[in-house]
Amino acid sequence: MKFFRGLILGFVNASLNRKARPNIIYMLMDDLGWGDLGVNGNLHRETPNIDELARSGVVFTDFYSAAPLCSPSRASLLTGRLPIRNGFYTDNAKMRNGYTPQNIVSGIADDEILLSELLQKSGYRTGLVGKWHLGHREQYMPLKHGFDFWFGAPNCHFGPFDQDYPRLPARPGLGRGRAGYFSIPAFDDKHTPNIPVFENDKMIGRYYEEISIDRNNARSNFTNTLRVRALEFVQNSVDAQKPFFLFFTPDSSHAPVYSSPAFAGKSRRGKIGDAIMELDWAIGSIMESVKSLGIMEDTIIVFSSDNGAACVGPVEQCGSNGPLLCCKQTTFDGGMRVPGILSWPGTVEPNQINNDVTGLMDLFTTGLALAEIPIPSDRFIDGKNLINLVKTKHTKNSRKSSPSGTHFFYRGDTLGAVRRGDYKMHVYTWSGTKASSIWHFCRGQNVPNVTTEVQTDHSKAPVIYNIGQDPSEKLPLPTKSAEYKQQRPILEKIIAEHQKTLVLGTPQLNYCDDSVMHWAPPGCEKLGKCLPTPASNYAKCYWDH
Repeated sequence: MKFFRGLILGFVNASLNRKARPNIIYMLMDDLGWGDLGVNGNLHRETPNIDELARSGVVFTDFYSAAPLCSPSRASLLTGRLPIRNGFYTDNAKMRNGYTPQNIVSGIADDEILLSELLQKSGYRTGLVGKWHLGHREQYMPLKHGFDFWFGAPNCHFGPFDQDYPRLPARPGLGRGRAGYFSIPAFDDKHTPNIPVFENDKMIGRYYEEISIDRNNARSNFTNTLRVRALEFVQNSVDAQKPFFLFFTPDSSHAPVYSSPAFAGKSRRGKIGDAIMELDWAIGSIMESVKSLGIMEDTIIVFSSDNGAACVGPVEQCGSNGPLLCCKQTTFDGGMRVPGILSWPGTVEPNQINNDVTGLMDLFTTGLALAEIPIPSDRFIDGKNLINLVKTKHTKNSRKSSPSGTHFFYRGDTLGAVRRGDYKMHVYTWSGTKASSIWHFCRGQNVPNVTTEVQTDHSKAPVIYNIGQDPSEKLPLPTKSAEYKQQRPILEKIIAEHQKTLVLGTPQLNYCDDSVMHWAPPGCEKLGKCLPTPASNYAKCYWDH
């Protein structure tokens, strides 16, 4: 495996003609729902800049994340591979969503090839501005995986956390849970260090300390800080006369949401709306910078989100999935269908709508094609080149009535559903535990025998929807209908072929340990912010969701 990796990177290193290759900007929001954008029908129309970006290019109506949760989704974008292939899943318990809290032991595997690595080797200047979430120990950090520049945090901005307790106590809800397992700390656990913010390989402060976040009022200036750093990266890349890859990943739309005082109370939607309005403004600012620098026609911009909007906690913290069923954490469309916008003025025709089944994994293959980099041949790549699906000034593609494309919907180690064209078939469902629990992810929505509160195997009688006619997944096809009888064998064959050739990645989200938390990150000495590291208590993670 390492031989092939070296061969590919070596080939890329000798790559061609920089001037013919566009700059690439991928904007990935956090928990931003399909229905949060005006272009997707949000009645409040509070995203004018994102909507303008959509009008300048293509809206992918049926664009999917590779997982219903943040970390595995991001890993799949950068590798072009399903989490079940790239190892960003857990098999400690069936159908559990794992991610990378600060006590996770592992991260992105060394033998995975990331888009950032390939672009860097081919001569692109690469920058990550925002959240990483693919592991925070030294070997997993962004500068070890193809980024020349990073400003942001390795984890989400959960907190604030106490700084005066060096190890987790033995008390209900924390420490070892089920026999041999380690329970993931609750969001407001008070005995873990605050998450650090990095510039390149050194911590410059911590959330709720040097990086102020007022949870009570949902206020922080951090989105603007990220915007400024993104603008600086673009300007510096232009000055260096190098093509660039900017991965812009703010997380203010993830609970606890926040916005700067300038956006306080501006949205009719409350705190989540204020956060989204500021994100829209930041994106507009980046677009304006690209235009003013004269590189608009040399730059492709893609906008999306890591998964569907969350629906736990207060409504003011939750985004909108529009008409789609359920939310983040589920394999229903509300959990995994996300905004998809691509703009490349002068190359991609404006005002397009594409209904093909597409998604975040396609950004890997698309990025390689744009940079004239061959696709790795030693592994299965799930992503496809989006440019082949859209109308450019050299093609005469027209809107299709029947969409193409296939997508597999995994929840942890379990395949929940498959979609091919207009049809989606569920073979395993779980919407979360009891409706009164924080871990129920279909709040206010109930489809009998579908939004199940226990894990349910439907393989003997799969649930099939015509998503083109029923995007809300509310009206399953009658099992005796001709439509059902026609589609079931087609979809079952797709699953059988997928599983027959599937090579499982080694699960990276199985083990947790207090001692790997952010007690003493690089740079803490200079700030006087180092904390004592507790003894190791390495054990399997137990995931409630």
